[in-house]
Amino acid sequence: MTNRARHRKLLLPALFGVLLTNVPTLSTPLAHATQFPWAPPPVNSCGEIGYDPLNRAPDPSLPPPPPLPPAPPQIDIPYPVPEFTPVPIPDPPQDKTRVAQTPLPSDPCHNPCPDIRDNPKPKADPKPEDAPHGEDAPALEDAPSEEPEPDNGSSSGSSDTPDSGSSNGPDSGSSSGSSDGPDSGSSSGSSSGSGVPFLPRIQFNPEPEPIPIPVPGGPSDEPQPAPPPVVNPIEPGPQSAPVPPPGVRSVDLVDQVTGHGSNNRTDMRWQVDGTDLGLMWETEPGKVAVVFGDTFGAGSGVGGGGEDWRSNILAYSTDRELGDGLSLDTFVQDSRCHATEILGSRKIKNWETTTIPTSGFAIGDRQYLSYMSVNRWSRVPGMWWTNYGGLAYSDDGGSTWTKDQHARWENFFGLGKFQVSAMVPRGDYVYMFGTPNGRVGMIGLARVAKADVLNKSAYQYWVDGNWAPAAENNASPLVLGPASELSVRYDEANNQWQMVYLDVSTNKIVVRNAASPQGRWTDGVQLVSTDDYPKTYGGFIHPWSTGKDLYFTISEWDSYNVYLMHAQLDSPN
Repeated sequence: MTNRARHRKLLLPALFGVLLTNVPTLSTPLAHATQFPWAPPPVNSCGEIGYDPLNRAPDPSLPPPPPLPPAPPQIDIPYPVPEFTPVPIPDPPQDKTRVAQTPLPSDPCHNPCPDIRDNPKPKADPKPEDAPHGEDAPALEDAPSEEPEPDNGSSSGSSDTPDSGSSNGPDSGSSSGSSDGPDSGSSSGSSSGSGVPFLPRIQFNPEPEPIPIPVPGGPSDEPQPAPPPVVNPIEPGPQSAPVPPPGVRSVDLVDQVTGHGSNNRTDMRWQVDGTDLGLMWETEPGKVAVVFGDTFGAGSGVGGGGEDWRSNILAYSTDRELGDGLSLDTFVQDSRCHATEILGSRKIKNWETTTIPTSGFAIGDRQYLSYMSVNRWSRVPGMWWTNYGGLAYSDDGGSTWTKDQHARWENFFGLGKFQVSAMVPRGDYVYMFGTPNGRVGMIGLARVAKADVLNKSAYQYWVDGNWAPAAENNASPLVLGPASELSVRYDEANNQWQMVYLDVSTNKIVVRNAASPQGRWTDGVQLVSTDDYPKTYGGFIHPWSTGKDLYFTISEWDSYNVYLMHAQLDSPN
């Protein structure tokens, strides 16, 4: 997706927030509303500057920023212009070319692929009066404003960038108004000290709105046979007795996982300059998969954008010492030093803009991913529209993936309750916790026998204390209130279920516990307030967390990268 589209998707001025830095760990108070003291930006072991998303006071050595003008000289108002876009169908097969990881150099600061990506040259220190306020935080104006549409069905490794669906949107950085600043001498909006109120100029900008038109395409994947229908009876699913709410002692910032300035140096090793999410599961004993969402290479800035758009990528980690950060050993690659897209997407607005993983799990030797097919990002902050929520599987440890053509939960009229799912195997079942598209829906629950996980007809939905078949749109909410970026696990140490998610109604990432998947779930307990960490979102649990040490990843919008967090909990046992 484009930088503008992702900006519209996520930019809620105080709706996101939670953590990170690559400097020594900082304990986060459980309640804090003012700015934290200024501190220099984090630096990794190679001397590369990372990013600190904590709400800090500005650098006292820098001059104060210039005062903002009372009103902009020009207000741009976009209006849609239909743009018919041919879409070859069916979907082309995904390129499943894969290469093995080239051994990383023993010196972590040595560039493993200088022919592909040269080390950035150090910049001369700017004069204090020339340094921008918050110089290490990327500015929205620096992000690319116009990006070409990729070829239909483009695969990972391409240098194509996302289709914006617009060339002059409100966040596009278009030229309109750019040459007529308040001191440019323009007559529009000038008060000239005469007492005439300042009136900004109104500029209407055409914004192409793709209208997809299906046309015959070329080769595609072979049709998959539909599984036999399964009719399960209605079975009782009473709620369990409530458990004590989790006690959060402290919340610590641990490490920057991806991007420039991270110890993993993903920009130099795998062309991952900007990415988000970082959901995890154990693929086999001693090995964890880490899946990221929309990913960009060189040029990535606020909210992503830049070169080499991939809708999703997958890394592996064997790091058990999480107290000093999450080390990534390798990514699934389609060429040397290049993380590949593992689930294809059409990258066409109003058809399929992108495919975003939402959870992963393993049953035996087969790996599974739940994902959402995003039709388009909304102009309304925190909202998007999906085509469906689906399942994909891999039989080679996560290297290549197949989207199941029948395990899909369609989003008819935007009312589907299982568009963004977190799935967890436990006992004889796989439990599916789901929310609608966007960030304002409540959590529903379903279950299915492990052997039938790809058979949608076999799912039972939790409705009014019973497990009912074919009742996905009647699923009862597990808790009141909205939830997004949901992550769920079974905590073996405490014999309890645990969920972490962003609660946009309270501007917090919270944790809840329960004795059974259907609850009763405890009240949400704050992990991190987004007042302290603006523009952060997510909360994906590391599977090697313990009853007392909860590790999870979050994403930060301005740097558009992923960070690791550590919460110390009071164990009930």
